[in-house]
Order: sequence, then structure tokens, then C-alpha cells
Amino acid sequence: MSGARTSTARAERLRRFAALVRKESYQIIRDPSSLLIAVVLPLLLLFLFGYAVSLDATKTRVGVVIEQPTPAARELAASFAASRWFDVRLATDRRAFDSDLVRGRIGGIIVIPADFVAGPARNSGSQPVQVIVDGTDPNTASFVQNYSAGVVATWAAINGTQGQNLTPRISADARVWFNPELTSKYFLVPGAIAIVMTLVGTLLTALVVAREWERGTMEAVMATPVTAAELLLGKVLPYFVLALIAMSLCVAIAVGLFGVPFRGSLLALYALSAAFLVPALGQGLLISAATKNQFLASQLALLSAFMPGFLLSGFLFEIESMPKIIQWITVIVPARYLIPGFQTVFLAGDVWPLFLRNIGVLLLEGAILFVFAARNMKKRIA
Repeated sequence: MSGARTSTARAERLRRFAALVRKESYQIIRDPSSLLIAVVLPLLLLFLFGYAVSLDATKTRVGVVIEQPTPAARELAASFAASRWFDVRLATDRRAFDSDLVRGRIGGIIVIPADFVAGPARNSGSQPVQVIVDGTDPNTASFVQNYSAGVVATWAAINGTQGQNLTPRISADARVWFNPELTSKYFLVPGAIAIVMTLVGTLLTALVVAREWERGTMEAVMATPVTAAELLLGKVLPYFVLALIAMSLCVAIAVGLFGVPFRGSLLALYALSAAFLVPALGQGLLISAATKNQFLASQLALLSAFMPGFLLSGFLFEIESMPKIIQWITVIVPARYLIPGFQTVFLAGDVWPLFLRNIGVLLLEGAILFVFAARNMKKRIA
């Protein structure tokens, strides 16, 4: 008799849970804002990072000053003009480019001095080429300095030796693995997918649950025999599936449209995604249960999930270059453990020791957040 009652109670719980999931799924379909956050916003972010944001070196406009048009100076200037990194404008006086450098019209000034010669035979000292850059833009300044030095060194090795052997005794042979062309799009797009999952998981969950508090429908649900665990799982499961669908759509666009290589397995991709959604959804539930207000929930979701995921996850800035106190704060940011995993899956392949460690941390953070969310989601009208 007790076994029959247990079986009936289990069937009743399953029926209630299925009804909750069905109700939440219908709400997603009928709510335009949910589809906007889950589909349109991820695509906008992905196209933004795929097309508009680039860390690749491009042609920089520079001024080349030839103080004395000797054959050696003209040959060096021609080397700068032939470089694919520079858009060269020529002059015979540095003052012709001073105002352009101040106004940002050019990235630097390369001055070839009047006493510049092709080799050391006529000058026992070095052959200095002056590079003037604007330090208000450190990235452009560093780019112009480094590539100018490269152009001069290449020209000297080919044309400036005058028969002398300037081959260095020690040379470095650099090899780049996984992303040989150092294309920034190949690591920006996988990171953008992680940011998309942060938005869909945390922001969407926080908004829709807070909306139910505002409309009073949450009170109606709490008047039923539904338990707190059933309510949490019924809320989370549809958004879990929705986030995985959004991630799959973004991956298809990244590979098919942007040409990002995918060298890992779908198992690793979905394992990392599922593990990340546990803390993301738990954080959204915690925010909505604590605030019960859509505006406040959206602000907290952006401040506690999107901004840390964007700035403190290693997506754009190296964590090792941050101050120590900020590095410690990044330990609790879930996106820190997803972005390296995604970049590895896309560019390097399956590295399961890295994946399993990150998945373990994500599941631990998710369990803690769900415990706090369950305590705040009390079955009472507050």
C-alpha cells in the first residue's frame, strides 16, 4: 500500500514538473523580449565582434622624411613604401608632418638623416633612423616603432652590408601553433559566444522571473503544491535549452560565416556550455529572487555577470597583467573558465585536463548559487 502511494506521489511530482516546464516554454514563445535577448542580441554581438572589433595590425599612415635624397635613403624609403603595414607619405622636412602627427592624421614620422649611407664603410658609427610617434595612443605607437625597426633591419640585411656578412650568430625561429596567422577574429569570436551565453543565461533568467513577481503570477504558482526544488528546476530547464540553442546557432555562424576553425569535438563544446549554464542560470535566479523587480534585476545582471565576464575573464585583457587583487577577484567569474575552454576547443582541439578542471569549478560555483537561490525562493508571499 505504501509502495503504491509512493508511486502515485512520484507520478504527481513528475506531472507538476512537466506542467511547470510546459508553462515556462509557452511563456518564452509568447514573450517577444525573451526571443529578442535569446536570438537577436546574441547575433548582434557576434557580428560586432566578428566584423567590427579587430586586434589585427592594419596599414598605418606614416610620414617618411628624406633629408638628403641619396640612393641609400631612397632605397630605404622605397622599402617603407613597399611594406604592407604602412601607407607612406614622403617629404624632405620633418616639419611637414608635425601638425599631422599632433592631429592624429598619421601614426608616426620616420626620419632618414642626411648622413645616412648604405653600410658601415663610410661611417664607423651606427646608422640611426629616427622614429617619432604619438604616445597618446600606445598601441599605434608600439606598432609603428616595432615594424619600422623591422623594415630597417630587413633593408640593412639585404642592401646595407656592402659585401660584409652581417648574419647574426644566434637567431630565433618563431613558430606559432593553432593560429599561425595570429588572426584576432579566431579568438575573439569564441570569446564572444561565451559572453552571449552569459547574457542569455543570467540576464534572461533574472528578467523573466522578476517579471512574474511584478505581475503576481509567481504568487499564483506558489499557491499550488509545487515544491521549491520543482519550481527552480521548472524555471531553469527551458532557459537551459534555449541557451544551448543560442550557443549552437552562434557556433554555426562562427564556423560557416566567419571561418573560425573548429578542431575539437561537439562533446567537449556542449560539456563546457552545460557546465557554464549552471552558475549562469543560478545567478539569474538568485538575482530575481532577491530583487523581484525587472529594472533592478537587469542592472544587477549586467553589473554582476556581463561586465565581469567582459572585463575580468581574459576575453580582451590578460588576467596575468592585472593587479593581484583583481586577479583574485577573477577566480569567482564563471566566464573565466568558459572562454579559455571555448578558445581551446575551436583552435587547439580537445584538451580534457583543462576542460575537466574548468567544468569542476563551474559546477561548484553553480551549486553554491543554486543553494542561495533556493533559500531566497521561499514558498511564501513576501
